[in-house]
Amino acid sequence: MAPAPTSTYSAITLNINGEKYPLTVDHRTTLLDALRERLDLTGTKKGRDQGQCGACTVLLDGRRAVSCLHLAVAAEGREITTIEGVADGERLHPVQQAFLDLDGYQCGYCTPGQICSAIAVIEEHAAGWPSAATDDVRPAAGSPPLTDDEIRERMSGNLCRCGAYVSIVRAVAQAAAVRAEGDETAEAAA
Repeated sequence: MAPAPTSTYSAITLNINGEKYPLTVDHRTTLLDALRERLDLTGTKKGRDQGQCGACTVLLDGRRAVSCLHLAVAAEGREITTIEGVADGERLHPVQQAFLDLDGYQCGYCTPGQICSAIAVIEEHAAGWPSAATDDVRPAAGSPPLTDDEIRERMSGNLCRCGAYVSIVRAVAQAAAVRAEGDETAEAAA
């Protein structure tokens, strides 16, 4: 039985990578600290711890979020996906594979956040969401082409101290092409 909540602690259950994790946390505990220090899910990295670098990016209900600014208690009831949960068993996610294929990493510290962000970027683009780099934002215009400028703008919340941006952009473009091919195959089969 979980302890009763107090004015500073609450018993919560986090749904992470399809598994439920019951925790009692201080209300000030960030999702990042709960993941790394309480659950030993250390793939999510702590960079600046101020929401500036994107190293701690995870997916909350499929949308990207910097976990250093998100409180663990506010994540209860949401589907949390960390870098540990993006692969399908031994099969890498297409974004992970693209990062490997095209050297979208150097030291690798920012890579988990970059990959989680890229997964969301590809889904946002496929859903027709414009970015600040999109020329025509009218809904009737549809999805803009996923150009290098679009990718750079959409990934701009994730910093790479090593400067692997050229390879990161190529990796996102490759993964987006793989997704688009999958969509076309599914449509043809239907």
